[in-house]
Amino acid sequence: MGIEYDVLIVNGRIFDGTGNPWFYGDIGIIGDRIAAIGRRLRGDAKILIDASRLAVSPGFIDMHGHSDLELLVDGRALSKTMQGVTLEVIGNCGGSAAPLNDFLKAHMEKFVLPNFEGAIRLEWNTMGEYFKRLEESGISLNVASYVGHSNVRACVIGFERREPKPKELEEMKRLVENAMLDGAIGMSTGLIYPPSSYAKTEEIVELAKVVAKHGGIYASHIRGEGETLLEAVREAIRIGEKANLPVEISHFKSSGKRNWGKIKEATELIEEARARGVDVTADQYPYTASSTNLSALLPDWAHEGGSEKLLERLKNLDTRAAILKHLKRYSELEPDYWDRIIIAQLNKNLSFLGKSIKEISNLLGLSPEETVIKLLIDEEARISHISFNMCDEDVEFAMQKHWVMVGSDGSAVSPEGVLSKGKPHPRYYGTFPRLLGVYVREKRTLSLEQAIRKMCYLPAWRLGFRERGIIREGAYADITIFNPDTIRDNATFTDPHGFPTGILHVLVNGVPVVLNGKHTGEKPGRVLRRKMGEFIY
Repeated sequence: MGIEYDVLIVNGRIFDGTGNPWFYGDIGIIGDRIAAIGRRLRGDAKILIDASRLAVSPGFIDMHGHSDLELLVDGRALSKTMQGVTLEVIGNCGGSAAPLNDFLKAHMEKFVLPNFEGAIRLEWNTMGEYFKRLEESGISLNVASYVGHSNVRACVIGFERREPKPKELEEMKRLVENAMLDGAIGMSTGLIYPPSSYAKTEEIVELAKVVAKHGGIYASHIRGEGETLLEAVREAIRIGEKANLPVEISHFKSSGKRNWGKIKEATELIEEARARGVDVTADQYPYTASSTNLSALLPDWAHEGGSEKLLERLKNLDTRAAILKHLKRYSELEPDYWDRIIIAQLNKNLSFLGKSIKEISNLLGLSPEETVIKLLIDEEARISHISFNMCDEDVEFAMQKHWVMVGSDGSAVSPEGVLSKGKPHPRYYGTFPRLLGVYVREKRTLSLEQAIRKMCYLPAWRLGFRERGIIREGAYADITIFNPDTIRDNATFTDPHGFPTGILHVLVNGVPVVLNGKHTGEKPGRVLRRKMGEFIY
């Protein structure tokens, strides 16, 4: 009598995730683990999946996501799981779901939560409490989280643009330590976003030393990705060197036409650092457009005190004039700049959705700079944009580096309900299928084995989750099964809420969350907490 498997995958072309050549085989799953791998496995199965002519891969790991709050609205994480993601790393760019205090909650309730139309209540303060809330709510994929530097700073000194006093720095260290003890995988910074951007390098080093003590990672949206890219990369390396911890450079890119090609110099800096023993890696998304809040275009000082103070400055004649002067610099450097800034999400002026700042300015009879200010005021700073600011040569160059992983820089959204608002960047739905369809099958920038390593084993190794991101006996059964001949992203900039083609089955901890291209509604995902001794550093 044969073994009884919970799931048996047969006749698949197995990619183990490490970059090794594929092989034909069957995979038997019992509980949440891979119990057997071999040719013609014998045994009964509750669920039988015929993977003939399909690729069987470890589940994809989204190294850079932003679904911290969205997962509490819809734990199915449809835009992620339907593209094969089984683990999302959240808490990026300096912003995480915790820590929170009354001050930060009040800010979020006014400027963040309205986007979710009452679907979220901030019922936690610590990272541990947030993790518990996620588990109670139920999630379809696994989650690991950084603690955000902006959260830590705001909890202690609000949105003040200054250095912390010694006692304040100690309190910030305590918050980081508590988050690490609760299972955070490290700390992230968003050095173009206040209040994280108000920090000097020395402050970040001191906090990163706390992270290092617990075996964590420092992830950074670095201080500049265009004119100051090289200086920003040097700063990230310096932080890793001084604090003695691994560094992850988020959404690695060279932004702005005048900076195209600079990615090569940035890469040299990283490889020089690695050669002298600094552990630096990066992640990227396979698109030539970025996306963030429209307020990110404003000068740092305009944000001091938070969104309420920002809106006051936009309305004040003196500060408004200074902000206009700052905004005019963009078109002075790149005359077509405002043609390439597209509104992605807003709540009031819905007719402007999908239009460029230049188009909207023509409709309003205002300059592009005045248009930006009007939109920010009208939308109470809750407005995001897409910027077409990169070149494909740079994207491909970075992609071919063996230390570069894949991160969507997107949230888990949905074609229906409160998470269907706006026209988000298509990376929310299409990052991983696009890499496989465009850069593997069509352009042959990477082999299928190389791409899967970037999406699976490499990030799992980086995060210290040695039993994930790989297909081997005893590993967790996080598995994505797709058709390499048909896989493609269907989300576009004009119609972004589209699921990909070619992702057939997705298993998380041994449970199918996608079967035959449809979400099953199952929520077997877990919060993966960092534990001392589990990391490989």
